[in-house]
Amino acid sequence: MMAIGHATVDFYQGAVPCLVPFLVAERHYGYVAASGIVLAATLLSSIVQPLFGALTDRWTMPWLIPVSTTGAGLGIALAGPADSYVLTWLAIALSGMGVAAYHPESARLARVACRGSHVAMGWYSLGGNIGFALAPVVASPILSAGGLGATPWLLLPAVAGVLVTASVIRGLARHAAATRAGGGVRPADDWPRFARLSAVIVCRSIVFIGLSTFIALYAEQHTAGGSTAGSIALFTLFAGGAIGTVLGGRLAARRGRIRTLRRAYAASVPATAGIVLVPGPARPCTSSSRPPRSPSTSRSPCTSPSARTTCPTASAPRAASPWAWPSASAAWPPPRSAPSPNSPPCARPWPH
Repeated sequence: MMAIGHATVDFYQGAVPCLVPFLVAERHYGYVAASGIVLAATLLSSIVQPLFGALTDRWTMPWLIPVSTTGAGLGIALAGPADSYVLTWLAIALSGMGVAAYHPESARLARVACRGSHVAMGWYSLGGNIGFALAPVVASPILSAGGLGATPWLLLPAVAGVLVTASVIRGLARHAAATRAGGGVRPADDWPRFARLSAVIVCRSIVFIGLSTFIALYAEQHTAGGSTAGSIALFTLFAGGAIGTVLGGRLAARRGRIRTLRRAYAASVPATAGIVLVPGPARPCTSSSRPPRSPSTSRSPCTSPSARTTCPTASAPRAASPWAWPSASAAWPPPRSAPSPNSPPCARPWPH
């Protein structure tokens, strides 16, 4: 049940990147403005989360879990109807603060339920990754159908999560309070190691948040698949995190946490580089779609995708032969205009 609650809250973290393409399309936000929206959800969350952690270290605060879940959902629900950038930013900030308030108390109760098991905590973390992965699957169709005005419908997962986990949270809170009352002296904090681990997590977060913010726009622009391509890219990113969480919990239990962490970070370097280095898809001409060659037919050549070209039209200078390369004096690339109805389909250019 704690994993379900974790999925509910992290659903709203994944919903923020889903909103970005729609904010860009409907409100004409630039990349800087879109980054500011994501900053509202992440920076404020990172600042206030240690404060909530300090509070939950001193007092048991199970009521914070349903309140924070509702706040996370309410912020996303209000972001669409907001009619200005400032109000949208504040709504997203409210969602981020709800997410921040949820995790310290929830993680503490999850450790009580897991009794120190790496595998069990892996399943708890998996809930969060599933919430991330479900966000583009659930939010994108709603936003595609109703636009930003449909964001109030996204409050429903928060309501459902609060109702499902309420009884479990009460039981775990009583157990945690009894354990704290009978606990011994807490060991001293190791701040140097904590600082090094925090630096590693900061580097990981920069890459992850950057990818989750812009990968949907990148996929839309480089595959011409529209919002569907962006949603698929986000789902793939978050689903990969879910799979890695399960594998990481099992590997940490068998081979140690440090070794697992190092290998996971090493594997992420070529994977991240591959996103921009792998060439994009092409739609090459097929023999069935190409009309028969005829010396008397005046139409544009259709070149291979590796040439990075588009089909020259009637307004562009033509080569001597209908299937020859353009001459050196011809304008290149040719002007874009509507192709002739008899022109064969041309391969899409590879992304630069």
